[in-house]
Amino acid sequence: MLTPSDGYLLRIFLGELDKYQHRPLYEWIVMQARDMDMAGATVTRGIMGFGPKTRTIHTFKIERLSEDMPIVIEIVDTIEKVEHFLKYISWFLKDGLVTVEKINIRMYRSQEE
Repeated sequence: MLTPSDGYLLRIFLGELDKYQHRPLYEWIVMQARDMDMAGATVTRGIMGFGPKTRTIHTFKIERLSEDMPIVIEIVDTIEKVEHFLKYISWFLKDGLVTVEKINIRMYRSQEE
């Protein structure tokens, strides 16, 4: 991805226990992003949250509820690549929340360049 001034942020909210082919769904999504030459992806594990399936608060403070913590995947790229990627992975997202927002990219570089 070249460094345009405008980019788009794809944010995917999942549960830690969500799976695809017996592996964590967030791992599969990041591998797909890499394979589709997206600019980059970051996965963050939340320390507290709830979602549409249950109104129960999941938090690391309560041992029995800490097994399905919130996961957020963030991917930045052009709108065309974000939309294409989202169209592909949407078939594999059974639960969760997906947002896309316009952002201003200030820097995207590597020491190797």
